[in-house]
Amino acid sequence: MDKVFRVKDMARKHVTGDYTKQFELLRDYALELQATNPDTTVKIDVCPNGNPASPTWQFRRIYVCLGPLKKGSKACLRDLVGLDGSFMKGPFPGQVLTTVGLDSNNGIYPLAYAIVESENTASWKWFLENLRDDLELGSNSNYTFISDRKKGLQIAVDQLFPNAEHRCCIRHIHDNMRKKWGQTEYKDHLWRCASAITILKFEHLMKEFNKYDKEACQWLKHIPPIDWARSHFSGRAVSDVLISNMCEVFNGKIEKGRDKPGISCLEFIREYLMKRICNFMKAMKKAKGPLTPTATDILDARKKGASQYIARWNGENKYQVIGALQDQHVVDVRNQTCTCRK
Repeated sequence: MDKVFRVKDMARKHVTGDYTKQFELLRDYALELQATNPDTTVKIDVCPNGNPASPTWQFRRIYVCLGPLKKGSKACLRDLVGLDGSFMKGPFPGQVLTTVGLDSNNGIYPLAYAIVESENTASWKWFLENLRDDLELGSNSNYTFISDRKKGLQIAVDQLFPNAEHRCCIRHIHDNMRKKWGQTEYKDHLWRCASAITILKFEHLMKEFNKYDKEACQWLKHIPPIDWARSHFSGRAVSDVLISNMCEVFNGKIEKGRDKPGISCLEFIREYLMKRICNFMKAMKKAKGPLTPTATDILDARKKGASQYIARWNGENKYQVIGALQDQHVVDVRNQTCTCRK
């Protein structure tokens, strides 16, 4: 049996490469990646290996942001990204940090990725500093982040982006809630409160939740509504997503690469991104009309609902809109807003 394991390990090294040797080739890999992908950012962070007499340093982190993805994000990406981390599965411990946005078709748009020693404030801060430089974000940026509130992430975001909106994934809140309140009714109350569009509706649903279970409602009130309730979002990200599903999808796609050596793992991620862009371009060539397929479906659904409303122009840039149930709202065409917040 021992011989079988040794032979299997030798075969794996032939197929995926040697873990130690690949770390020694990271600088060459970074130069090759930048040569073949213009405007690509690759940052390698090293630290002393514990022996003062040794001329070599020990690998700690590597950050990659491919030039084409960086260019696309600056051109047309909305100001919202998800942040997440996942475990490396090889013999060396580590984490793969990723940041993923939403494209114009509501699909995932990976921006940058990194291999770090662990999820802590220092590694997240280093990752976000590089991301800030690539996206040319200032300290007063009004960007919106959504995450599972990973260890050290909240502190890093608050230090680097004090004006940013940081949403907490509602699925993560529910996972914590069901440790004590696991019934389906609690999940339904949570999602109804989180999905409410106006503050008035949110407060009404919270009162209903309080009547159902006062203790569970008090537990939920300890989490600021601005972090998880749609009614309290600023709206500047032009997106009302409540879950960091974009990161979960991306992590699922790169799962098979997380058990490979360093360069093989990075190449697995890069090849997936390249294939995804090509597949998306082929799909968009088949699309009809000026909008993306998802945007077209959303607009068609809104048209049916809008047919029951009457719009009255005020003579300038606003419209008074009245529905069949006499619900009334104001649409500001210049600022592209509506008082219904929907």
